[in-house]
Amino acid sequence: MLEQIQAQLDALSKSERKVAEQILAAPQQAMHSSIATLARAADVSEPTVNRFCHRMGTRGFPDFKLQLAQSLVKSPNWVSRDVEENDSVESYSHKIFDSALAGLSRVRQQLDSQVIRQAVQALSKAHKIAFFGLGASAVVAHDATNKFLRFNLPVIWSEDIVIQRMSCINSGPNDVFVLISHTGRTKNMVELARLARVNASTVLAITSPGSPLAAEATLALTLDVPEDTDIYLPMVSRLAQLTVIDVLATGFTLERGAAFRENLKRVKEALKDSRLEKQAQENN
Repeated sequence: MLEQIQAQLDALSKSERKVAEQILAAPQQAMHSSIATLARAADVSEPTVNRFCHRMGTRGFPDFKLQLAQSLVKSPNWVSRDVEENDSVESYSHKIFDSALAGLSRVRQQLDSQVIRQAVQALSKAHKIAFFGLGASAVVAHDATNKFLRFNLPVIWSEDIVIQRMSCINSGPNDVFVLISHTGRTKNMVELARLARVNASTVLAITSPGSPLAAEATLALTLDVPEDTDIYLPMVSRLAQLTVIDVLATGFTLERGAAFRENLKRVKEALKDSRLEKQAQENN
């Protein structure tokens, strides 16, 4: 981000340049400032700060600060960009929870209800559903399979790319392939989308906006999570994917109606025998 600001310095208006110079002079201070504080420090109006943030390709001041913070990471710890080497147990625990809550809130605000509605309708009409992902996304795909297996329709899951490819090659117009990839740049996932669409199957991608996978999909549920999984362990992005799967599963049960939910109730009843009875708690 700092390199981008420096490169565009000459193209900025006089007031926007004041904002840029203030950030370049004290990036750490800017990262922790409110929009009003930064505007005062640069001697400009708050709308000017917002215009500057949009000029830098961000959606506004909060998004700009997130991207600025990410660019200021000097020594990646390969775990989370929020965690520092000398953090205490209490400190890094709170940071991870705060990051998760903030990330889920961000995704909730960005989710496109119309795309969710279309995705739920496609899943409800499917004759067969496949959930595919690789690496950390394979775990999310497995969790989705576990939920949808209770719904009385054929569901496929595999983390073997050969089986994934064969499933796409042998697909049909009534099949839905849910492809999960945070980056959306995994070559195998993009190729699976192309193979499935050749056979007129519906491809639902759960991925990042503007990614190659989003471009190849029939429908794309895009999750803009500021987490560089090329460097850090997938954390918030994985939680966001799991939550979206829960949204789709809930929508699916509501779309199918009361009769379908009776079948789901029977499945739950049948699973009771696999568990030990809860121990009754004594009243104090």
